[in-house]
Amino acid sequence: MKVLMNHIYEYKKGVRRMVLFTFNKKYEEFARRRLESQHIHYIIQPVGNDRLNLYFGREECLNAIRMMVTRSLNLLTPEKDFMLGAMLGYDICTQCERYCERKGRCAQGDTHCAKGDTLCARGDALQSCG
Repeated sequence: MKVLMNHIYEYKKGVRRMVLFTFNKKYEEFARRRLESQHIHYIIQPVGNDRLNLYFGREECLNAIRMMVTRSLNLLTPEKDFMLGAMLGYDICTQCERYCERKGRCAQGDTHCAKGDTLCARGDALQSCG
């Protein structure tokens, strides 16, 4: 939880506008209490395997997250993945490279690609987008 405390510190100092922190579900109550005691807005989404994604930060950013992140992060469209990385403050050139790589994979029919808001999958249990 030291990493969470450091993220909160950086957020409060203005280093970050939004944070994504993945952690074990057993610490959920601690995380909620800490953020609520400091009046920090947050969203918690289950990841699976007793893990949670915790987004916290500016309300404007969290409103966008509510609209964008409606599925597992590895299934986001290249565009949504790019936007999320930019919102989290990741290096923009690295995000551009990642976007181009993911966009190329989608064009080639990668099984972990999403097109628009319709999940595409080929050769697994997910529905194909045709």
